[in-house]
Parts: sequence; C-alpha cells; structure tokens
Amino acid sequence: MLNTNSNQLITALYCRLSQEDEREGESNSISNQKIITKKFADDNNLHNCKYYVDDGYSGANFNRPGYKQMMEDVYAGKVGTVIVKDQSRLGREYLQTGMLMEITFPQYDVRFIAINDGVDSLHGESDFSGIKNYFNDFYARDTSKKIRAVIHSKGERGERISTTVPYGYMRNPDNPKEWIPDPETAPIVKEIFDLYASGIGIWSICNQLAERKVICPSVYAFKKTGSRSGQPNLNNPYIWSQNSVRKMLSNPFYVGDTVNFKTYSKSNKLKKRINNSPENIRVFENTHEAIVDRKTFDLVQKHFEGRKRPDTQGEMDKYSGYLYCGDCGKRMYLHRSKTMPTEKNYFQCGGYQRGKSRCTVHNIKEHVLDTIVLAQLKSMIALASSHSDEFYAMATEKGKAEAKKYYASAEKEKSQLTTRISELDNIIRCLYEDRVIGRITPERYDFLASGYEEEQAQIRTKLNELNEKINEIDLQEKYVKDFIAKAKEYIDIEKLTPEILRAFIKRIDVYEKEVRYSRTCGNTIVIQYTFQLDKN
Repeated sequence: MLNTNSNQLITALYCRLSQEDEREGESNSISNQKIITKKFADDNNLHNCKYYVDDGYSGANFNRPGYKQMMEDVYAGKVGTVIVKDQSRLGREYLQTGMLMEITFPQYDVRFIAINDGVDSLHGESDFSGIKNYFNDFYARDTSKKIRAVIHSKGERGERISTTVPYGYMRNPDNPKEWIPDPETAPIVKEIFDLYASGIGIWSICNQLAERKVICPSVYAFKKTGSRSGQPNLNNPYIWSQNSVRKMLSNPFYVGDTVNFKTYSKSNKLKKRINNSPENIRVFENTHEAIVDRKTFDLVQKHFEGRKRPDTQGEMDKYSGYLYCGDCGKRMYLHRSKTMPTEKNYFQCGGYQRGKSRCTVHNIKEHVLDTIVLAQLKSMIALASSHSDEFYAMATEKGKAEAKKYYASAEKEKSQLTTRISELDNIIRCLYEDRVIGRITPERYDFLASGYEEEQAQIRTKLNELNEKINEIDLQEKYVKDFIAKAKEYIDIEKLTPEILRAFIKRIDVYEKEVRYSRTCGNTIVIQYTFQLDKN
C-alpha cells in the first residue's frame, strides 16, 4: 500500500523545462510549475515540500541533476509523494517514464501525481497514462527531428553549429553569434602552434606553459563563464593536458575554417557522439578571423602525420612530415635509442617495417641525410640569393608551361562537373514533385534522392580539389619570390633545423640504393622545394 500519512517524508515538487518547452510560453515556465505544484500540495494537505528543478533539460534525457537528486532521495526512502504539472515534465521517453510510474514508484511506496493529466496513483493506475507517455515520447522524437533538420540546414549553408567557443576565441560583445580572437588567450594559441612547428614536442610545450604559470583552458573557461564542462582542476590551474594541446593543434578553426558534422548521434535517445565519415563532414574556409596562418597549420598537420614521439629532450624528429620513400610513397620513420649513439640514428621505410607494402628497407643514417640535404639546400639558397633574376626565370619557366596545360583541362572538367550538379538539382526537384503528387512513395524518393545527393557531394569535393590546384598554380610566382626573400635571410646556414626545413622544403624522397645493403653506394635523394608545384 502507498505511504500516504507522511509529514516526515518529502513531497517532491519536480519541475523541468527544456528549450523547446520554453517556446510555448509562460504556461510551462519553471516559476509557473512551482506555483501549480505547491498550490496542489497545500490544497491537499501534503507537507514537507521540496523543489527539484531541471531548467534547460530535454525530457528524453534522464541525466538531469534535479531528477537524479530526487531519485536518490526516492531510493533512500525519503520521498512519500512526487508531484509534477503533467507527465511530460517527468520525462518524454515512454519506456523509462512508464517504468517509473508503474514499477519504481510503487516499489518504493511513492505516490505519483500528474496534476493536469488527472493522474494520482493513490486512486489506482490511469488507463490513459501509457498512451500519454507514448505521445510525449513521439513529441520528443518529432521535435528532435525538426531541430536536427534545422541544424543540418544551417550546417550545409556554412553556419557554425557548434556552441562551444574554442580556447583562444571569445564571443563578440556587439554580436554574440560572431566569435573573435580573445586578446588574452589568442597569443598563447599562436605560440603553441609556433613551438610545435619549430620541433618542440607537446610534453615540453605543456611543461613550458606550466612553468610560466599560464592558466590551462578548462580553468580559464571556468573563471570566465563558470563552465565545468572541461572538468577544471582548480587546485592545479597551470597543469596543461597533452590531449588538450593535441586537439588544439589539429583544430582547423584556428586558421579561420568552420567544420560542421564532425560527429553525429544515432537518435535523440542516444547521447553518445560518433565520428562522422570524411565524405559527410563539411569544411567552410575563411569564415572568421584566424589566429594561426595556414602555412604553419599545414606544417603542424604534416608533423602529426609523421612520427609524433619526441626524444628525451622533448624535441621532435625535424624530418617528420617531410620524408617519404621514393619507391612506395610511404613515410620514413626515425629509429633511435637511448643506448645508441646519435650518429647511428637511421630512417627506414614505413611500408617495409609495417609489412604493408612489398618495399625494401631504404635504410639511411640521419647524419648522412643531414649532410646531403644541407649541401643541396646551401647550393639552392646561394643561387636564389646571388642570382635572383636567373633563379626566378628558371623556377617559373616550367611552372608557366604546366599551368597553361592544366588550365585547359581543368576548366573543361569544371564545366562538365558544374553542369552535372545542375542536372542533379533538376532530377531531385522532379523526384520531389512526383513524391508530392503520389507518383512515387516517400521511401522510394528517399532512396533515389540520397543517391543523387551523394553524387553531388562527390562532385563538389572534386570541384574543390580542382580549385585548390588552380589556386596553387596561381600562387607559383609568389612562392618563388618568397623563396628568394627567405634565401637572402638564410645565406649562411650551418645546421638543419625545423625552421629552415619549413622555410625552404616541401618534401624529400629517399630511393633505394642501386646496390642493396651496399656500404659504399648511397641512396638517391630528391628534394621538392617550397617554390615548386606538387608532383601530382
């Protein structure tokens, strides 16, 4: 039997409001729910009232602080009655809400009252409670579907759909929808990128920031907004997480790009986010002010693609992201050991060592590679700095010929792809009309339209690739001039550093020795400089 005489037991007045409910006006407001539930308790002589409130939480989500606290008190036997304005306040997931009303509350002798629905477990179960729970669930699913459609539409238009402001940015006081560099933290972000690009490992970067007492992102966000989403450690505000720095270094938002649909959830009832496949991710360039220049960002990504493990001094392999096997195209990786002298450090083909290609070892000592690359680089720098006009003519001659040839084929292909996109738009429009007037079923429309939309997405990707290649060709002369300017700054170089590699070199290919395992026959080294167009 339900426990009804309980001046000692809590009368739980549960109030919940989501963003969707808020749009319906004052009737669903927290203050109105408090008034209704308290008046009902007073009118029915229910004492020891206590409010449990969740403001801004969906009814499909039962991970709500107010609800969880109420249920802890229920399980502890402290609650005699639970009062809500209507069943949907308790939850909009019909299975779990039904289980609460039909199993959990009776099991703990808790009287449940939903005022507007006329539900009071003291008088027995309502025949319509289950139906109402189902419709509440349906409402949640329908609302979620509509919201997802709106968000997807915004994302496809290039509007930012994330609500979390990345470290280094802040909301514009004059326009909260616009995010601008934060003058306090943007310089720190730029410094982190510059340090990593110069060869300093993530572990060393974190230590440097901690030694200088730079507040970590989670604590900074807590002090600025009160947010605890990053689980700030207020006792150690200067401890930087390596994972946080690694995510920061791979975030294209810092070069001014908006990336939408990186993750998704399977339904409104499953909150776990799943990484999206690359073809479903949308990238929109130059949507806001950048903190990091694109060249530095691209260099950092090259380092990430190579070996990430720093040495005992916290320094990265300076060739990481630059060195490739000339025969199979796989990256080459540095092998070193604490017990091995540095002059014995060597590089090896990644395809060979992982057994993913039928390639050969391509073994080359690090100090030998340094000698070859430095000598070739010195020669190129000397020519660019001392004979700038001749170097410019030589460097641009081949590029102009390649550009002319590429422009002709690229423009023809772009025209064909653009035409096909227009054709697909017309096909999808006709399909939609057929669906509206009943010529085809909605299921058939969804199947056909998704195929055409997928084809459009692939075409747009191809168009982006063509435009990127054209842009690179257009920048050829600028690359040559930049190379000449840098050559005049680095006339006398005695040692290779990550900074020098970044300034002058795009890629290094190492080919196998003509006589394998020979101690006298060397590897062929091909260097691609920053002023040269990509081979492919």
